[in-house]
Amino acid sequence: MKMTTIGLDLAKNVFQVHSVDGRGKPVLRKSLKRSQVLPFFANLELCLIGMEACGGSHYGARKLAALGHTVKLMAPQFVKPYVKSNKTDATDAEAICEAVGRPWRRFVPTKTEDQQAVLALHRARQGFVQARTAQANQIRGLLGEFGLVLPQGIGHILPRLAEILEAGENELPAAFHALMERLREHLKELDRQVDGLEQQIQAWHRDQALNRKLAEIPRIGPLTASALVTSIGDAWGFENGRQLAAWLGLVPRQPSSGGQTKLLGISKRGGPLSSNLTDSWRTGGHPGDRTAVSGSDRGVGATVAGAAESQRGRRGLGQPECPDRLGADDERHAFSP
Repeated sequence: MKMTTIGLDLAKNVFQVHSVDGRGKPVLRKSLKRSQVLPFFANLELCLIGMEACGGSHYGARKLAALGHTVKLMAPQFVKPYVKSNKTDATDAEAICEAVGRPWRRFVPTKTEDQQAVLALHRARQGFVQARTAQANQIRGLLGEFGLVLPQGIGHILPRLAEILEAGENELPAAFHALMERLREHLKELDRQVDGLEQQIQAWHRDQALNRKLAEIPRIGPLTASALVTSIGDAWGFENGRQLAAWLGLVPRQPSSGGQTKLLGISKRGGPLSSNLTDSWRTGGHPGDRTAVSGSDRGVGATVAGAAESQRGRRGLGQPECPDRLGADDERHAFSP
């Protein structure tokens, strides 16, 4: 019988396939090794393939789409309600096959290689930012053990540390003095790594017309614009600007029931990226963007949503759920060389 819909459960080495025909009757249940996946689908008639949006899903979606299949990615939370009984690879694949055929399903747009590369730069930069913050806190704590308390603020770490190491009256042990020298160089190197990745992101930003257009909006600079463009992907997936604002999480959470409306705090549904944008909205711009404006200007969420809605010329396909998560960008501090 002809297979019309396939649910593919992704993994590192063993993939599970569950297919049904036009009437929803199971046709095939099969496990495939990674090397067998592409040859298997290359020999199939064109059909609808559903996958969870997870690690490696965008790569797989591009490869299967190149074979002519229709590939749709779904957020895992939309697949979970269809899992029967215990969780296994087979039941997961069956749930994916069932979920992808539901009407009005919200899908994740497939990202291009360039979009994934820029998101990787953002994640790597965020990792260095977190490591830099951790290193600065460690230096502060170790110096405190010797009665040396540094002023509040990460920007004071290197200047004060240099003064402490150059002064002879502190009588620090030689081993501890050498350790502080090593930690200072490590902190400088982390700052150089952050600056280098920011320069790469800004270079990519300058070459993208859409990024430059977003950067014209108050409180949005190269970092936020590039994160928005690469995370949102295909903006046609949103029907209007209100859906985009909701996806970013600039709406309250609701545990409403029994006819009573209860509004809680900002949901941050878009993950740490929306947290970063919300902070920019409140504080007047991302520190790394250096595009802060006065508090009288419109919030970044409303501005981006309005810009997206004004650029739409046709009805979209519904709100996508983005699987990619960016770390919230911490405050950027200038270190002295």
